[in-house]
Amino acid sequence: MKRLLIVVDMLNDFLHPKGVLYCGEEARNIIEPTAKLIRWFRSNGFPVIYIQDAHDPEDKEFERFPPHAIKGTWGSAVIDELKPEPGDPVIPKTRFSAFFNTNLDEVLRAYDPAEVWVVGVCTSICVMDTVADLRNRDYVVVVPTMCVADFDPEMHSFALKRMEKTYGVKILVELSL
Repeated sequence: MKRLLIVVDMLNDFLHPKGVLYCGEEARNIIEPTAKLIRWFRSNGFPVIYIQDAHDPEDKEFERFPPHAIKGTWGSAVIDELKPEPGDPVIPKTRFSAFFNTNLDEVLRAYDPAEVWVVGVCTSICVMDTVADLRNRDYVVVVPTMCVADFDPEMHSFALKRMEKTYGVKILVELSL
């Protein structure tokens, strides 16, 4: 089966303690299993796509959130533990869904995966909105719970339930590769 992995916003501003929107130690716990999953995808010849929040300094999103992940800054960079390799697509975005004003749809159509796995932060925002758009395009989606995190535990739980019950996403509670 042709699989593809999407890594959403595993960036310094969300996962480093000095990041503007640091999601906390709980979010740092997903780094190791995510690295393991990335290695598994690569070793099996499956593509890994990185989604990168990359805002302009005057982005409208900053009306609701503090300025974060400004394009070209340390905060917008993928954390060192999960750096993309040469050839990995890195798709910058400026809104919650990785599809909004990006070329993700074209990239996915070129790979034509049978199954899309999604990992990253925040479960209730960028992960869930990207997953919704994947399901709206009829992709089979898998979300491993040990590879997603949120700064709000209630919203994290809600997002996992919504993705499973409303979108029909396969939610994995155990990673056995």
